Amino acid sequence: MSDNKRDPLPDLELGVATADFDRRPMLVGRVGKAEVLVVRRGEEFFAIAAHCTHYHGPLVEGLLVDGTVRCPWHHACFDFKTGMVKRGPALDPLDRWQVDRQGDRIFVRRKLEPAGNAPRPADSQPESVVIVGTGSAGLAAALKLRREGYQRALTMVGREPDAPYDRPNLSKDYLAGTAPEEWLPLRSDDFYRDNGIELALGAAVQKLDPQQNKLTLEGGRELSFDRLLLATGAEPIRLQIAGAEPDRVFYLRSLADCRAIIARAASSKRVAILGSSFIALEVAASLRTRGLEVHVIGRDSSLMRKVLGERVGDLLRKVHESKGNVLHLGKTITRVDKQTVTLSDGKTLNADFIVVGAGVRPLDDLARAAGIATNNGVTVDEYLMTSANGIYAAGDIASWPDPRSGERARVEHWVVAQRLGETAARNILGAREKFTAAPFFWTHQFDVTINYVGYASSWDSIRVDGDIEQRDCAIRYERGGRALAVATLGRDLQSLQAELELERVLT
Repeated sequence: MSDNKRDPLPDLELGVATADFDRRPMLVGRVGKAEVLVVRRGEEFFAIAAHCTHYHGPLVEGLLVDGTVRCPWHHACFDFKTGMVKRGPALDPLDRWQVDRQGDRIFVRRKLEPAGNAPRPADSQPESVVIVGTGSAGLAAALKLRREGYQRALTMVGREPDAPYDRPNLSKDYLAGTAPEEWLPLRSDDFYRDNGIELALGAAVQKLDPQQNKLTLEGGRELSFDRLLLATGAEPIRLQIAGAEPDRVFYLRSLADCRAIIARAASSKRVAILGSSFIALEVAASLRTRGLEVHVIGRDSSLMRKVLGERVGDLLRKVHESKGNVLHLGKTITRVDKQTVTLSDGKTLNADFIVVGAGVRPLDDLARAAGIATNNGVTVDEYLMTSANGIYAAGDIASWPDPRSGERARVEHWVVAQRLGETAARNILGAREKFTAAPFFWTHQFDVTINYVGYASSWDSIRVDGDIEQRDCAIRYERGGRALAVATLGRDLQSLQAELELERVLT
């Protein structure tokens, strides 16, 4: 907390002039020890917490859109009148305050109670909802159901023994050793109890019967449902490498995986990362931060070329190399021995262990076995319903019709999964809401953060505004002269504006 004698933020209890909003619609001040954002809309003023509830992003640097404010860091969206979350990745609403106007000054003094949703009429609620999956999509759906007033039986079933946690941190700060494990749980045990959400953890679903609306779990327990959300996520692609022993090869998907890598890193000096995916590169950056010698082996000749293009790939290569990581591009691992790995060019590297980041596959086996349509994931319509009535899919397994590209999209990113889960929840309650959100993800590697909005499986041109080398740019991926996606470095507001532009293409 800064020294109040030098604090540049105005004291909102003493009031600020309405003229302070003539050139800008948002202003940050202080009410006691709290930083508060005041937003002007026409002749009305609203006061909410100044920082996003996700990773504490400064909302004053964000974007106002149709009664909402969007966070510049990871694109969470809040209603600035009520403080309620409109879209992830934020899970918690913003605090809000009463605004009083006296002449040409406004005052903020009294904190308000959280806004709430009225319960839905009993006859409009499904008898029971079961969510298979405790990841991003599953938790977002559960929270949205309760916030939309759903009051009946709600169960989340998960293969992992851990309650929902902040999965992106597994390859970033937690793995790097700069974030404690207590930051990872997204909700306390008390929260689930108090909100009537049953967690069935450590129990995989063995069978889904869409005709009988029934699930059978490991151990024989049966769960009936009126509505079902499949949010089983994805699992790492496991490679067969000659000589590789299981205790030397690690994959990163779960909290247990991450704990195992951290434990192995504590007694190791060198690691080989096989793959050049975002996860692989984030792992490489995090383990280098822990002081390990890191070698990255990737099949492609340029990092992330198929997603971001060669110029951004060249920047990432330079960043990793400047931090001491050694890259072996255009190669793969052909053999693993006790303390070495052999590359496809015959070169041998010392490595105490290996982390594989060669992509994931959707966990759609349960749906396929139940006769639900699948094709590189579970096929859903624009409302996220599967081919089985009353059964929805969201997250990494969902293949939905993307209205901008005209293709089916299946995106393996945290924020996308949350937004799919939120939309599925509303449709479970009868909203008939099409999923039209522009996909968003971010990656953080050493001191470089890249935001990406949209979906471009391919493009015929790239337009760069700014300087990639200086990490100050917006990059448009276009097909037929139309932007499908935009990546930004150092331009958070422009990323939000690009998201809005892509959304409004459909209106």
